[in-house]
Amino acid sequence: MSEARYYHHRSPVTLECGYVLPEVTVAYHTYGRLNADRSNVVWVMHALTANSDVADWWPHTVETGKFLDPSRYFVVCANVLGSCYGTTGPLSVNQETGEPWYGDFPDVTVRDMVECHRLLAGYLGITHIDTIIGSSLGGFQALEWLTGYPDVADKAVLIATDVECRPWEAAINESMYMAMRCDPTLGERHPDAGAQGLAAARSIALLSYRSHYAYDLTQQDVEPRADIFTRRVQSYQQYQGKKLVDRFNAYSYLTLCRSADAHDISRGRGSMADALSRIKARCLVVAISSDILFPPENHRIMADCIPQADFRVIDSEYAHDGFLIEHEKLNTLISEFQQKA
Repeated sequence: MSEARYYHHRSPVTLECGYVLPEVTVAYHTYGRLNADRSNVVWVMHALTANSDVADWWPHTVETGKFLDPSRYFVVCANVLGSCYGTTGPLSVNQETGEPWYGDFPDVTVRDMVECHRLLAGYLGITHIDTIIGSSLGGFQALEWLTGYPDVADKAVLIATDVECRPWEAAINESMYMAMRCDPTLGERHPDAGAQGLAAARSIALLSYRSHYAYDLTQQDVEPRADIFTRRVQSYQQYQGKKLVDRFNAYSYLTLCRSADAHDISRGRGSMADALSRIKARCLVVAISSDILFPPENHRIMADCIPQADFRVIDSEYAHDGFLIEHEKLNTLISEFQQKA
């Protein structure tokens, strides 16, 4: 992972919940160069536990000839508010106490995240964006920016996402919270608090990111089992939990999942159709065929309500995580979309 840059906004930022952060730091990465008329900006919104280094977590996209081609575009990706990759979040120091926030960090919404993106855009001198691209939680952010500020972009790509947090997703999140609350260390004031609960929550989440096809394809027991009660997939789930614990923390995870719970672009904007009708950008809406978290039928409804939208489905056995794995198919779809007049 390459080094991030940091924008320190030294003025107060009022969150939707009413809490006022005295200042905010935003971590970000850029690739390529801003052209003379500042018309080549592609802004990428990252998913739940990703960081601002899109070249690190989205393989074979920030390359020559791909949809994040740094020889053509000035690509920007910012870490979201509440995360632990450099932007202000639960492990940041609360200036009022001189200690990290931990569990005292205020609730943030996707709209709060977008406001921080807008602050960074102003700092970078960006007043207009050619293309906004967002997947999953990043799609939530893209939709908020497009509906809240309809003139912000010419084009947008919305991948494996939705206009609101539906009951199915909220139920998965609540199951994760229940698992995390079973960890007696959650609530303690240190970075490793709630680690075992976070590992269990990640194991639950992974079931919604994949499908039974993906598990059957990759986690079959290929050798005879000496212990018939031990399965290959058990170690896989444990590994995935530990993998997240090694790079993230429980307080940021709770903060970001709760922001997803609150996601609803129609809040204060009439109906969902009313909110989507505000979008002026030409949009490409991309679903993954086997995605059970954000199924294709929800994307079709979204696309039908956006004034200028193309709807496409990527055939994949990798469910929601297909947006990370099927980069070749995405490169084809998005590159064709970018080349349209």
